[in-house]
Amino acid sequence: MDAAGLYIHVPFCAAKCPYCDFYSVPAENSAINKYTDMVCKTLVKYSKTANLHFDTLYFGGGTPSLLRNANLAKILKTVRGNFEFSEKEITLEMNPTTLPTLDLEKLRKDGVNRLSIGVQSAVESELQALGRRHSVKDVKDTIKKAKAAGFTNISLDLMIATPGQTLESLKESIAFCAAQNVQHVSAYMLKVEPGTQFYKNKASLRLKTEGEQADLYLAMVSELERYGFEQYEISNFAKKNYESAHNLKYWNSQEYLGIGPSAHSFINGERFFYPRSLKDFLSGNIKPVKDGTGGTMEEYAMLKLRLRTGISNSAFKSRFGVDIPQSYFRKAKIFQNHGLAVVDCDSIRLTPKGFLVSNKLISEIIF
Repeated sequence: MDAAGLYIHVPFCAAKCPYCDFYSVPAENSAINKYTDMVCKTLVKYSKTANLHFDTLYFGGGTPSLLRNANLAKILKTVRGNFEFSEKEITLEMNPTTLPTLDLEKLRKDGVNRLSIGVQSAVESELQALGRRHSVKDVKDTIKKAKAAGFTNISLDLMIATPGQTLESLKESIAFCAAQNVQHVSAYMLKVEPGTQFYKNKASLRLKTEGEQADLYLAMVSELERYGFEQYEISNFAKKNYESAHNLKYWNSQEYLGIGPSAHSFINGERFFYPRSLKDFLSGNIKPVKDGTGGTMEEYAMLKLRLRTGISNSAFKSRFGVDIPQSYFRKAKIFQNHGLAVVDCDSIRLTPKGFLVSNKLISEIIF
């Protein structure tokens, strides 16, 4: 059996970004310590009921770096003491503003070997429009200190189609990322979700049209690849051999266990998640909510088509014992005629143009 991934959702932020829909609450030391203790207790509980082997661990959020070194080390010690853990990849998401409270050298010695840094933009006016609290200099300083501490696998997050962003400013942000000599870039299209401050103020925001979004996305793909970042998923780009091993588990329909409020899991063919409530999680009485079965042929195909390599008949048959339905090929060939997909005798994959309308395409191909 393939090793599973472990995801820890850290629901704390110093301040809520106006576009963010992820579950987070204000950071308070007492709550952070109680949360850490409950994560460790929950891990011990799972170790007694599930025979799991992990090879990746991902601290996501929120702002996981707000846990600081001691709490991160406590969680890592608990994982190592209760599970088989081969430590292929341990990622910590971090905000540059938390650098002063984090000892990166100790973090590296404790086993964290990958950082995902929230940059969003390398243009100061765009950072302000996004409500970010860091500067471009903060990002540079964080990367410099991370490298000095021994980190050789660093990912930067960018946002595209944000208020005020232009083609030239996007290229400026991409050039900035390339100049930092990092290994990975995740680039996400701004989505204004209900419940966010951006949603409340969307009438006053100068949001991009669908056409403008498409132009920026395709330009981004081209620019990042020009700098040596190969696209391997709709929103993810990496130098050779630096794809995110943890995130690939999601798209390859491999198992993962999620701990913390709003964290999702896929174990033994079942999907489940914790409610978006820190209070409930800290009570220790809340049980994960069942979310149906997973790993079906349709779901597998749907997730694989998010990857640049797409879905191959050989891998499909190896997993399910049957060929990819011919209807998938037949429908995908229609989209190939419009430059949205590439179809051959063994595989189906979407092009960057196809990724722009991936939800519709994938639904049309599979269902």
